[in-house]
Amino acid sequence: MRKRTLGQNLTVSALGLGCMGMSEFYGALDDAESLATIRRALDLGVTFLDTADMYGPFINEELVGRAVAGRRDEVVVATKFGVQRGSGGERIGINGRPEYVHQAVDASLRRLNLDHIDLYYQHRVDPTVPIEETWGALAEVVAAGKVRHLGISEAAPATLRRAYAVHPVTAGQYEYSLWTRDPEGGLLDTMRELGVGLVAYSPLGRGFLTGEIKDTESLAEDDFRRWNPRFQGDNLDRNLALVAKVRDLAVAKNCTPAQLALAWVLAQGDDVVPIPGTKRRAYLEQNVAALDVTLTDDDLADLAKVGADVAGTRYAEDAMRALNL
Repeated sequence: MRKRTLGQNLTVSALGLGCMGMSEFYGALDDAESLATIRRALDLGVTFLDTADMYGPFINEELVGRAVAGRRDEVVVATKFGVQRGSGGERIGINGRPEYVHQAVDASLRRLNLDHIDLYYQHRVDPTVPIEETWGALAEVVAAGKVRHLGISEAAPATLRRAYAVHPVTAGQYEYSLWTRDPEGGLLDTMRELGVGLVAYSPLGRGFLTGEIKDTESLAEDDFRRWNPRFQGDNLDRNLALVAKVRDLAVAKNCTPAQLALAWVLAQGDDVVPIPGTKRRAYLEQNVAALDVTLTDDDLADLAKVGADVAGTRYAEDAMRALNL
């Protein structure tokens, strides 16, 4: 497994594993297969694991904690706080208050059964709390030895700079894929100026770029993609045409559409680390094989053209308002 460096000195596997779908959002759950998938990832050298307190809620961190028990020295565990949920799953809101930072990190450490978190993200920016106050508290948990590195997710460039002025930011987690190019330009330029690595979540477009999703009716009733704008109506039809082009390019490269899409993200720079999510070993192994796909300049140009045609926003309207703050 090749390695990449986030920030100044956080070394991670070139491909990570997003664990969110193992506990919520993508239909039926199977803890036994999920645990086996995480452990298989470690065996393959995929040692950068991504979770968050709000996934489940709470149970995804517990799952990751069980999976890495006895193998702590092999893994880089990343988790997040800030999207506050109740024990019944209800959405409470975005919380960046300093006292909540301390409460959240302690709760995550208990659930993960770890003595420190390798990378701790602010999941969403709280518009009611100055970022300097949130990051002052985050600097305190680093000083206390509870966290090694800090990250931020879906923050605007100016907010990223303000956070960095309080404490170095090792990584920014943003949606980035062939059909979500938002980080390109001002944000990615800012990150590279500051030396902040980009952790790319949903690099397979929430599974759409695999070519396996043909309609929303085939998705489970509790699969949140049923209500995602890119999976609905005319947007779905236009995006299926996009995936057909990816499939044709993948055939020419003798790989799967998913492998091609991941190879494109991997080719965007050594400071970019995709974290495709899966809850099945078979898909994990296919994703890892993307590291063996080599893309030419012509391949990259063709794929970039395909990705420019995506239809629909990446979240529903209310969730979009929490981005780029």
